[in-house]
Amino acid sequence: MDRTVSLTERTTVTGERPLESPEVERHIHGSTTEDRMLLFGAAVSSLSVVWLLWTQLLPTTGIAGFLVLWLLAFWALYWVVCRATLGRLPARDRVATTVVTLGTAMLLVPLMLILLFVFGRGVAALKPDFFTRDLSLTGTLDAGGGLAHALVGTLQQVSLAVVISVPLGVLTAVFLNEVGGPLRRPVRMFIDAMSGVPSIVAGLFIYAVWIVQFGFSFSGFAAAMALSVLMLPTIARTSEEVLRLVPDGLREASLALGSTEFRTVWSVVLPTARSGLITAVVLGVARVVGETAPLIMTSFGSTAMNANPFAGAQASLPLSVYQLLTNPFAAQQERAYGGAFVLVFIVLLLFSIARYLGRTRTGSSRVRRFARRRS
Repeated sequence: MDRTVSLTERTTVTGERPLESPEVERHIHGSTTEDRMLLFGAAVSSLSVVWLLWTQLLPTTGIAGFLVLWLLAFWALYWVVCRATLGRLPARDRVATTVVTLGTAMLLVPLMLILLFVFGRGVAALKPDFFTRDLSLTGTLDAGGGLAHALVGTLQQVSLAVVISVPLGVLTAVFLNEVGGPLRRPVRMFIDAMSGVPSIVAGLFIYAVWIVQFGFSFSGFAAAMALSVLMLPTIARTSEEVLRLVPDGLREASLALGSTEFRTVWSVVLPTARSGLITAVVLGVARVVGETAPLIMTSFGSTAMNANPFAGAQASLPLSVYQLLTNPFAAQQERAYGGAFVLVFIVLLLFSIARYLGRTRTGSSRVRRFARRRS
């Protein structure tokens, strides 16, 4: 009877070593000179062919169609060349890499244009007075003045919104992930519904309840309540996802030592997820710091400094930018673009902090250096 002998059995029976395939060096990260030459050659070749077809042989004009045809020809030629030299799987990987890179560049271009436009229009207004003075004594045509009152209003309103929404959001996440029960599904459904609520609806809700029904005046606290309505679902959903990442072994070990469920959540789960919860808070702040619609009918806006968020109308950066930008005079629009630049900078700073806090830490530099020496 014929029997197939494996390589291990052949080595054991006959003492012969199996034939080993030669090791092939595979570059997982980065690119080699060959990869760059293939990419450059495919780009130049496809550009030459498409230029010849588009300008000499086909009755077509227009830069948009030329670029689309060039991209299609480049991807096809690049895939053929990579498949002939590297194989089918590396060819797919190379083409997918170029597609992702192009998509990233197409997203970065409008972002950079927006940043350059806002910076170019608002850099003239970024003077020391811009951060120390308000507009109470500044005329429509006068130069100078600043948005110090708007900066103070934004800081106070966002801080109050954080105080309101962070405990509620974290408690909601703890209930959804740690407690559960028959109310878990309805609560999650309401959180999902609140995530899609337009910001103007939150402002209308606070205006109808707090100002019309209860008779309170426009104030920064009313704006903070509207912002907390928008911030709450972001913090709750992000915190829930962070709590899911805490290993179940930590909970089981704490319960096995005799701790109660409350003690386990308070002393084990929440400290373990501290960095992720901070990231959730930063993302929630970045979500609402640029909102304008809910502030129109809650804080109403002002040109003078109001450091008391519980009494009287109060300014904020988004609302002041909106009100100044609708003014036809150049001095007011210059202040508006200056406020827009400060607001964009704050949002980018918050997202950068969230990115830094949320990145994965897989060991210290000493461990990584030791692993590299061993490899």
